[in-house]
Amino acid sequence: SFLGGSMKRYIFGIALTNRVENALELQKVLSDCACYIKTRLGLHEASENLCAPSGVVILEIHGGEPAVQEMKTKLNTVKGFQLQKMVFDM
Repeated sequence: SFLGGSMKRYIFGIALTNRVENALELQKVLSDCACYIKTRLGLHEASENLCAPSGVVILEIHGGEPAVQEMKTKLNTVKGFQLQKMVFDM
């Protein structure tokens, strides 16, 4: 809590290597876990002539360790990405 207690903040970084093939599968998992996602940011190169095949999604997760473990289990069913987790003690 913000009233002097300790709080953990969980951030997932997802590097998707083939958006065309894997983005729909990843989106389904993220939709299934939407209640755990506090913040979501998607990054990929795009212009008039380019839509990059790779991208990065950054997620701020709430719900504690149970939510994080559930999301990791569901994400592990998707192919073509790398997952990194950061935990901050606040």
